[in-house]
Amino acid sequence: MTGSTDNYAPHPHIGGRTAALRAMAAWRMDWPGAPRVVLLTGNSGSGRSRLLTGFLMLCDPEFRKQLILDELDPSTVPPELPAPAVPSPRGLTSAQFLWVLADHYGLEVSDTAAVYAGLAGLGPLTVVVPDVDRAGPIRAAEEPVRLVRDVLAPLAATPSIRLLVEVPRKLVAELHKGLPPGTTQVIDLDDPEWADPEGLALQAETMLNPQFLAPGLPFTADAAVRGTLAKSIGRRAGTSPLVAELAVNSILTAPEGVDPGDEQQLPTTIGEALDLHARRLGVDPQSLRLMLAPLALAEGQGLPIELWAPLASAVAGRDMRAAIADGMTLAGPFVQPVVIEEDAITERTLIRLLHPAIADQVRADLPRIRAAQSQIAMALLQSVPDQDWGLADPYVCDYIAAHALEAGLLPQLLTDPGLFVHADPVTLRAVVETVPVDTLGAPARTYLRTAPLLTRTQGSALLRAALLESAFIEDRLPEYAEAVRRLDFDLPWQTLWSVPVPGISKVTTARLPGANGTDMPVAVLVVPADTPGAQPAEAAGHSAVLVHSLVHPATPLGGVDLEQIVRPSEEERAASPFGLSRGSDYVRVWDRTNDEAVTALISDSPFTSVDLSPEGILLVATAHGAKALRIHSEDSVAA
Repeated sequence: MTGSTDNYAPHPHIGGRTAALRAMAAWRMDWPGAPRVVLLTGNSGSGRSRLLTGFLMLCDPEFRKQLILDELDPSTVPPELPAPAVPSPRGLTSAQFLWVLADHYGLEVSDTAAVYAGLAGLGPLTVVVPDVDRAGPIRAAEEPVRLVRDVLAPLAATPSIRLLVEVPRKLVAELHKGLPPGTTQVIDLDDPEWADPEGLALQAETMLNPQFLAPGLPFTADAAVRGTLAKSIGRRAGTSPLVAELAVNSILTAPEGVDPGDEQQLPTTIGEALDLHARRLGVDPQSLRLMLAPLALAEGQGLPIELWAPLASAVAGRDMRAAIADGMTLAGPFVQPVVIEEDAITERTLIRLLHPAIADQVRADLPRIRAAQSQIAMALLQSVPDQDWGLADPYVCDYIAAHALEAGLLPQLLTDPGLFVHADPVTLRAVVETVPVDTLGAPARTYLRTAPLLTRTQGSALLRAALLESAFIEDRLPEYAEAVRRLDFDLPWQTLWSVPVPGISKVTTARLPGANGTDMPVAVLVVPADTPGAQPAEAAGHSAVLVHSLVHPATPLGGVDLEQIVRPSEEERAASPFGLSRGSDYVRVWDRTNDEAVTALISDSPFTSVDLSPEGILLVATAHGAKALRIHSEDSVAA
């Protein structure tokens, strides 16, 4: 194997890659002349993740105890040091990843610039970043590019940070540029310097060996035949451990007719692995690709197994249920089930392709991606029971927008408040942010404006419903606010009205005596003197007031005798069923009878003033305006 040393055992997880392990060990030990930044790259399927996992085993003080280090080449084993930070960006946005790193180091900061400054001030840091290619909640957002440009490049440019990054080859130059000579080393696993053909043969032989759970077959039980076949598999696979793995998977799944001496039966690429396996089973390779297409187009951790057949049928234009039910011998080498724990008692099974490179290949072979995504989006929409998003499979809620985006159907989808409420806000926000704002309808623009608050709070669907109900009123979309109220939630409030008046310094609930002896609840807003429609409140003329009905949306009440306005007494406030507490960006309403929270209103900008009427109407103001919300007391908590 490349760079191997006689008489030393191979790494038990990797089975080779000695030259690359030596380079990474030198980086970890900070040997004189060793680079500060190492970029581990290669084609998808080249074994980057496996190599990095094996290296991290050597860097973890606890895991090292499970290895017989004396048997390994000492130049590949770094000394025992504290484990490096290994923040994974898998599924995260760039901003989320940066805050994960900040949390790891316990930085108490409030903005991204302070994160970089805080990291630079901590002294020498060692950071390993795996899976850059899997960053982001959806594929179309191209989050790996943003992660490299916005986060990893600044980290690489920080002299006190030693960085090892597993990165796609197309992004290496972005991380490399601008750094002083000698700062960076690129380990490209497809380059002859780092390739490991002997390691591939060893990998294949291990997978074929009955001692490691391979079935007992003529070409697995006989050591000589097994070794010859393994070398042929490694030779044909070139530099791709994934191609070698698929070759072994294929012949172990369907061993009938396998000729160990015929190298033409062994693949050299992922596409050939698909084709050869299908043909050995007497199936048109296109049928296999159609079967795998929904998995190749799936988002997140995988596709719910119940959706596989319906979506494959939608893409193929024919019923694929029987083919999938009977076709695990056909699809088996390329897929894997994943069991997800939804809560302490509930599990669900997802199915996904064995490696993202297989998905890349299947997508590349589809004649019309957009048409396939359109068929999937429509099938997902039809799967929603009675069009009630609360009854839909979580995958449908969270990812239908991603499929609609690639199908060109997103604007039509983003009109349903039920989807806004039930979809994961991180995922839906990522989808909506990929399209120009001027292509979005009014409700989608409201969602986009509210999304940072939804993603920051990461609250329940009830909280999302409450915040969106209020946002729709703010944006003059009362019909959508009403649609949210019709969803199956006990909302903690009803937003009565909202006014976009800047510069409000104080709000007060009060009452205005009426001519017929009844009082009108009003809201008094202290505003700048030049606010249209405001009445002077001070002789100096520096401020004024707007008086609104507290209950009914309306234009400001004009000609009000301010002397007639009566504010609640302390006794009236004390007799109210509700109490009030606040922070800079939240207001909490609690029940005075039991001191339990009734609800909490969270804002994307600081509150400048708040008040609560004795009847339970919450009046709040920010720099952008004011709104009134009637608090419901049915023990509902928006959290």
